[in-house]
Amino acid sequence: MQRAEPIASRRPGHGPKSLADCGSFASLARKAGALEALDRALRQTLPSPLREQVRFANLRNDRLVFLASSPAWASRLRLMQTQILASARAIGTCASSVTVKVAPQPAAASMPDQSRPLSPAAATHLRAAAASSTDPEWRVLFLKLASLAETADSPGRDTG
Repeated sequence: MQRAEPIASRRPGHGPKSLADCGSFASLARKAGALEALDRALRQTLPSPLREQVRFANLRNDRLVFLASSPAWASRLRLMQTQILASARAIGTCASSVTVKVAPQPAAASMPDQSRPLSPAAATHLRAAAASSTDPEWRVLFLKLASLAETADSPGRDTG
């Protein structure tokens, strides 16, 4: 039996947002900084082995959302819900519940290959994105990236 409508349409507010709905880059950076500070403050109250296996992901409405590296660590964190909520209230965060999701820790980031500059085609697309952007911060970032593209007369370019 098929569903009458897709799941995504029944859950407003979930899924990808358009760039215009996200606000300015500065507001996104402020929100990320606030979540990072909350992560440090809340994880600081956890015992050492648990602290390294979980991370704070979001504050949605009045719910603290954590990610744990395995189901076992998620269970241990759930057992500490009362302590976590008390710590959150002590630092001024209004929260009434804790949600824990299991998600493996991200792999250590490796340094990207610095020897491959952007192609001229990529620079063209970045300039087009800059021209169509209404956010001046995004426009500057797109143009800055486009300026990194390799040109036909750049040294070291294989032309033959």
